[in-house]
Amino acid sequence: MDYRTSIDVASLKALIGTPAVAVMDCRFDLAAPDAGRQTYLRGHIPTARYLDMNRDLSSPVTADSGRHPLPPPQRLAARFGELGIGDGTQVIAYDEANGAFAARAWWLLRWLGHSEVAVLDGGLKAWLAGGGELESGEPSAAAALPAAERFTPRVDDRAALTTAELIEALKDARRLLVDARAPERFAGAAEPLDAVAGHIPGAVNHPFGANLSADGHFLPPAELKRRWQARLAGVDPRDAIAMCGSGVTACHHLLAMEMAGLHGAKLYAGSWSEWIRDPERPVARGS
Repeated sequence: MDYRTSIDVASLKALIGTPAVAVMDCRFDLAAPDAGRQTYLRGHIPTARYLDMNRDLSSPVTADSGRHPLPPPQRLAARFGELGIGDGTQVIAYDEANGAFAARAWWLLRWLGHSEVAVLDGGLKAWLAGGGELESGEPSAAAALPAAERFTPRVDDRAALTTAELIEALKDARRLLVDARAPERFAGAAEPLDAVAGHIPGAVNHPFGANLSADGHFLPPAELKRRWQARLAGVDPRDAIAMCGSGVTACHHLLAMEMAGLHGAKLYAGSWSEWIRDPERPVARGS
């Protein structure tokens, strides 16, 4: 049992109720922040516990931050521990369908040094299509883990870039900034969430939906590798930086690249919503 990128429905069914397995429901709606938890209470994969994008997987927004700042590592590790995640726990994260929010939990766990984490391919939609059952309401309290098994954060300081670090990185022609937002947002033709439309000069657009098939499942690793090698155009994956609107769907790119065997890309955690906090930072528009 060692799932580190994705897991299918049949494999998850076999793990439900197994010791040292923790299932995390990451459903969320950017336009209705409480909707994810309400849908969780109405029905979720058995034994799953809820991770809230705003309360658990982000810090409070500040005047200088983007919409989903990274949470303090110690606080996040403590929260994972409360949910029954220890150093030896296999974690499975899921959301409604495409993995965009589950990938944030996946990346955060890896950022804290916990590699035994995978995203349910196709999410809850695939679970139901595969005959998976649901349970409702709050689960019983997670059993306290022995001290030797509790979650121990080992932060990878190289995994994420601050805005200041990004500015320096973009002076290096070997680096590539990849924006996961939809084409119309990247071009500045539409902006439903942030106060300024456009993109960071020098960035290239690769919508996170390009990692998925029409049914919401991840593309096969070979196809992901083909698409990402074309997007990188010779850039070393370790020199790639993923961004989006607030550092959430960019994690989908990092997961897809791991699935493709292209390791070492970084996250610009603040992403577009942090970049535009300073009106002196340049903005580009158009494709």
